[in-house]
Order: sequence, then C-alpha cells, then structure tokens
Amino acid sequence: MRFTPPLLVALAALVTTAGAAPETADRVTVDLTAGRPANLVDPEAALGAGLDGMGRGEVAALYTPHNVARMRQGGLQPISYRLRTELGIEAWHWNEAGVWSDPAHAQGYWTSNDRAKRPILLTHGYALPRRGDSVDQANNLGYSRLDDGDPDSFWKSNPYLDPRYTHTDARPEWAVLDLGQGQAIGAARIGWAQPYAVAYEVQHWVGVDEYDPVGRWVAFPGGVVDKGQGGEATLAFDRPVETRFVRVLMKRSSGTAPAGATDARDRLGFAIRELAFGAIDTQGRFVDVVRHAKDGHAQTYAEVSSTDPWHRAVDRDLDLEQPGLDRVFASGLTNGQPMMVPVGVLYDTPENAAALIRFLRWRKYPVTQVELGEEPDGQYVDAETYGALYLEFAAVLRGVDPSLTFGGPSLQSGIADTWLDPDPDHSWTRRLMRYLRGRNAIDQLGFFSFERYPFDDICGDIGDKLMDQTRLTQALFKRFADDEIPADTPWVISEYGFSAYSGRAMVEMPSALLNADIVGQFLTLGGDAAYLFGYGPNVPINQHLACAGYGNMMLWQADATGAAQHPMPAYWAARMMTQDWAQPGGGTHALWPASTADKDAKGRPYVTAYALRRPDGRFALMLVNRDAGRAHAVRLGFQTGGGWRGATGAAQAVQYSPKQYVWKADGPDGHPTRNLPPERFAIADAGQALSLPANSLTMVVLSSAGPAGR
Repeated sequence: MRFTPPLLVALAALVTTAGAAPETADRVTVDLTAGRPANLVDPEAALGAGLDGMGRGEVAALYTPHNVARMRQGGLQPISYRLRTELGIEAWHWNEAGVWSDPAHAQGYWTSNDRAKRPILLTHGYALPRRGDSVDQANNLGYSRLDDGDPDSFWKSNPYLDPRYTHTDARPEWAVLDLGQGQAIGAARIGWAQPYAVAYEVQHWVGVDEYDPVGRWVAFPGGVVDKGQGGEATLAFDRPVETRFVRVLMKRSSGTAPAGATDARDRLGFAIRELAFGAIDTQGRFVDVVRHAKDGHAQTYAEVSSTDPWHRAVDRDLDLEQPGLDRVFASGLTNGQPMMVPVGVLYDTPENAAALIRFLRWRKYPVTQVELGEEPDGQYVDAETYGALYLEFAAVLRGVDPSLTFGGPSLQSGIADTWLDPDPDHSWTRRLMRYLRGRNAIDQLGFFSFERYPFDDICGDIGDKLMDQTRLTQALFKRFADDEIPADTPWVISEYGFSAYSGRAMVEMPSALLNADIVGQFLTLGGDAAYLFGYGPNVPINQHLACAGYGNMMLWQADATGAAQHPMPAYWAARMMTQDWAQPGGGTHALWPASTADKDAKGRPYVTAYALRRPDGRFALMLVNRDAGRAHAVRLGFQTGGGWRGATGAAQAVQYSPKQYVWKADGPDGHPTRNLPPERFAIADAGQALSLPANSLTMVVLSSAGPAGR
C-alpha cells in the first residue's frame, strides 16, 4: 500500500547539518510529524527473491534439498520467476508437451499443453529462426537474419501486431543497421520475402549522434517506394548521403504468404531475406558495405521493431534451461506465498500464455500477479509496440482468469531512454504511459515493475558508489513522477543487486549494505515489493570488466559440486532484514521516515536509517554505515510536534561488519577467510550513543513503542 504525500517528507528529512566527528554522536531521527507512516507493508509479501533461467545442466544442480534449505534460511518469502528465454529472443516451451500449428513438420506457433501427465521439472527456450536482432540480453550467441548472407533465411515481424489482433491501426515496422561509422551511401538492395512491403521508405539518420533529441529519420533521395513488388529491389539514390545509421521503414504489407502456407499469421507483417547498403560503381556493380555473417558479433549490427515467434522443434536451445514450474513449487522455495509468474510477450504467443494460466489454475498453484514480458527497453522495442502487445496479452489472459493482476514491463533500467528516435520525447516509460492512456487502458497496468542495478561499472571507488546509491534512487523516483506513472499503481523491483555484471563488490561487505539501502529506501518511498537477484549458490566470475574483479550476486558461494558452502554478506543482510528488522511471522509493518545529520562533502549521509513499527508495537531501525573509513556513533530518537526526543528503555541489537567477514580475492578461487554470523547484544539504555563500525549493518529493536509510549 502506498501513501504518496510522505514522499516529500522523507526526502526533506535528509536536509540537515554536516560534519560530525566520530566521537560526537550523530542523531538518528525517526520523523513522526506527518501523523501517519510513509508506507505500510507486510515483509512476508514485500521481501522476496528471483529465480532465473540457467545454463545447461545447472537447474538440477541447483534444486537439491541441501541448496533449497540454505536458500530458505535467508528468510525471503515470495518468489519472482524470471524468464531468461525472453531475454534470449526465444519462445518458452513451459511444458515440453504441446502442439505445433504445423504438426506435420514440427514447426510453427507452439502452444504448451495445459495439462501435464508428469511433473514439469525442466523446460527450454527455442531460438527464433526469423530473428532480426544481432544481439540479445541472455547468452548472446544468435544473429540477425537480415545480414547473415543466407538467401534461404529471413527476418519477419510479429504477426500479433497486425490490427486483427491489436484492434488498432496498423503500426509501421522497421529494420535498422548500424554501419559502425559514417559511410557514403548511394544505393540499397532489399531481398524481400513473403509478405513484402508495398509501401516503404529507405532512410538515413540525421543527428549529432544516435541520442540527438532533435535527430530524425530522412528518406534517401529516391528512397520512397509506394508500389513495391517484392523480390530483390535495388534502389539507386539520386545522390549519396554520408551516414552511419540506415533504416527500412515498412508501412503497408502485401499480405501475401509463402507458397503452401495455410496459417493466416504467415501473411501478416513484413519479411526481408537480406539487406545491403553501399553504392553502384561505374561498371554498374553493387558495392556493399554491410558485413554479412552468421555471427551477431561479426555481422553489421542490426535491430528490428519486432520478431515473429514462429520456430521449429530443431531450434531448441539446450544451453538455456528454465526450471519447470512443478519443480519450483514443489521445492518449497515459494514458502506457500503467491509466486509472480511471467509470460513471454515479445517472442511468444497469447495462446501459449493463456495455456500457462490454465495450467497454473489446474494445479491450484498460488498465483496472483503475472508479469508481461521482460526488459523490452533493453531490447530496443518501441514503448508503443510493447504497449500494444501488453494490452493484447492482458485481454486474452483476463479471459482465462479475471482475478489475476497483470503488470510490467520489468524495465532493464528504471530510467529508460530511446535512441534513433525521431519523437522528441525520448522517455520510453513516459511514452508507454501515454500509449496506455491513449487506449483508455492505464488502469490495466496492475503493477509497474523495474530492475534496480545502480551501476554498470563496478570498478573504481566502490565506497563512493555505495554512498551515491540513495541519491540515484531519489532521482529515479523523481523520474517516475516525470514519466507520469500513476501514483496509485503498485511498484515492484523485480530484480535488484549491485550491477547486472559480476564483480568483487558483490562478495564483499558493500553488497550487504547496498541491498539494505535499496530495500529500506524503496519501501520507505512507497514501494510494494522487492525481489533480490542471485538467490541460488554460485561461484565468483568476471563477466564484463577486468577491473571489477571476481564475484557474483549470490546468497551462498557454491563448492565444486554446486552445493551451497559459504554464506555471503548478501545472505546475512537478507536474514537480518527478514528476521531482525521485520517481525518474523509477517503482518502489517509501518515505515516511518528516518534520517541522520552527518554528511560527506557531497551532502550524502554517511549513515542511512530506515524505521519500521512492527505489529508488536515496537520500533525497529535498520542502520547502514556506508563509511568505509571510520565508525560513527549515533543516538536514536524521534521528531514529534513537541520536538526531538531520545529513545528510552532497553533495546536489542544485531550488527554485521568486517569484524565478522573478510573476503580473500583470488580470481575464480576467491573465498571468505573470516565468515562469522552477526553479533547480537543487548542495549540497556536506547538513548545512549551506539557505535556503528565502518562498513556495517545494524538492526536495533526498541523495547518501547516510541516517545511517550507513542
């Protein structure tokens, strides 16, 4: 539940004085002046974890009784099931039993069986052979068919974007090539497949760069076609144009299908076999500057507006596994809580999604929220395209079970901006909100989900990044307001952690502090649920930048067999939040704004504070000392209409710091050299100064209910 007005109170409470010395106790102030809490949550519904797709053989290795027991010890209750196949431009066979639209050839559009004779333990994604993007956000091993050099392959747009499905006007489709640098382009060659474009434009980008807010697509002179005939079309432009980015914008389809096709979806949209750009030399030969290869890294970079989810049995990707839904529910990891389940939207069909919902209801699994799609902004899909598919899928699924709540879009980044976009509004999120409002369907966004990885680069000064995270979150919430997300729509962090890329910071003390800051601040500012990523045991890797070192998002470090061995700082942070800050057993907890005064030169508080009033009436404070260089002494108190009053009575504290944990960096063989549980101690007088060690996380539970018994 969200109370929006106290957001301003929470932010304003951070404006205080600076410069307290370590021996001078700083004030931790719980602000009660608003008369009502900033938010109400039940931690058993609000503090969860995500389960993702995995590599070959990894699902069975993870879901062992030993690992499941260790994961559950963290106390995180609800589960968000993540759909890695959607990131890999693959269709998800959530049940490997099902039917093809062309069963004679084991190909076409797949619908999994909504009944299962045997438990579904392991499932796979199926790579899309009509793919148009060079890269994807999963294993990134595929390639675009637009410039693969194969005359028998082709890209095709998603037929579910046709008006017969969306019940709106037809939207143009596009295919973009990034030539890597400016090139003099005087001609284009398009090898059309079926259906081809009758009306289309061949365009070049005019702008300082791809993010130019006043950039625009301009048709090449002689690049406008209104009576296309398909086949291989060569366009010689009136004059060459220097450009890096080129595009084919398809406006009207032929509505034709390949010979022998009987499925109506085969004639909807547009299809291209190959794209070439360059010039025609003095001998009349086409000189192509596009690199053609069956390799997404070697070919000229390509992006498309959508992709046809058509595929074949031979397209199964054995290197990308999704845990079977029966396996997940039977494991006990959901703790009896409703699991947030996904359906593929960009690369799947409404029919397959509907079958999934029927299956879940048949099994009587607790499900209340369904997330539609995953990271469409990270895959450069137009907000309006996603919005059309979102409403289409939601309508179909609502017909299966109207009691469900549908949401999305699970933004790759809370701040999502478009590129190569002629619309002056480059905010992906605001464009989605405006599209939904334009369809009178903003109320169909049952929750707004996004991922929270504050830093792509986790090299350099990790302490400075840790200090900056809360400021970035404040900016993010301001951006949400600017993006016109309805204030009464529930907000969900579907994944969170230090970075989407691995690094040493994830296995050292800052990982625990960052997770606590993300959760505490998000819930105080009105968030509804946050799902930690990296639930299962894992091993240190270096994924992106050598300077980041080796690490991973994980509650437990795994041994050589994949079994959970060492609890990580993220584990203790999760356990302290669920077992010490929150009252075990759940119930309504009230979050009140809390702040400290001592700040660094950039105005950032060294110590962040998050206050819960638990169902037992007691206040619990989560205190994060982000200063890696020194301890901070604090006094706990409350701001009321009568002024500031120190806490009274006894208290219980739990503290986790470098005293308990030290990591030895040794590449992939890194491991803890000191790994102790948090320290527990009693506080005789909660009003006296409390020492917070450098880089520490502390939970304090007061015996009283606040000032004067409040």
